[in-house]
Amino acid sequence: MSTIAIIGAMDEEVANIASALSDITVTEEAGVSVTRGTIETNKGTRVNVAATVGGMGTVNIAATTQHLIDADQPDAVIFSGIAGNLNTHLHINDVVLGGTLRYLDTDMRLVGQWKPGTADQPVEEFHSDDRLIEVADKVLTDLSVHHITGIIATGNYFVDDPKKVEQVIRETGADAVEMEGAAVAHVAARNGLPVLVIRALSDNADTDYVEFKEFDISEYADTAAKIAVNIVKRM
Repeated sequence: MSTIAIIGAMDEEVANIASALSDITVTEEAGVSVTRGTIETNKGTRVNVAATVGGMGTVNIAATTQHLIDADQPDAVIFSGIAGNLNTHLHINDVVLGGTLRYLDTDMRLVGQWKPGTADQPVEEFHSDDRLIEVADKVLTDLSVHHITGIIATGNYFVDDPKKVEQVIRETGADAVEMEGAAVAHVAARNGLPVLVIRALSDNADTDYVEFKEFDISEYADTAAKIAVNIVKRM
């Protein structure tokens, strides 16, 4: 039986995913609460699912991703969350699938020498798996969610003013900016696993962090869970 690791952005999202699972267990481990269960696919087979909230920032999310990989030995990793919009053709609640993921604040000439890169050919960026993107595209289309496959920029700082927005676009060409996606893809790549990064646009990267904390993103939690569950069912 195959296993899929799902990392969400909030407790409500994981709770919604859990409602679609059978044989549920919940354990506290490595600083996170992991919900495990099984789900029936559209083909009539069953898939193991391990779902948790990842934590904010590249270190927290990398630790969570590696823990799930070590503990559950998944066949793929799905990461969903929210991001700031940098693309004038996109709007709040649209979705960016991370075809390409780039760090904002990391010198990949050095960091990229580690697996899957080498000293002679460092990795410059990371990518979601083509097959998983194809499945996600079909799910999002069926759910009538406007989306693109684009570039997501990841950094350990909150982007919330025009100067930072201009800098991120200039340096990465990104459609969305956030704090975890490239790290998830990075850890997955080190482990030789396919990954899918899904980001819903919560604002236009123009919201002060204090104000952002007050956002009601419960509706997104429901949508994100539906997306993740439907992707797993089609795998």
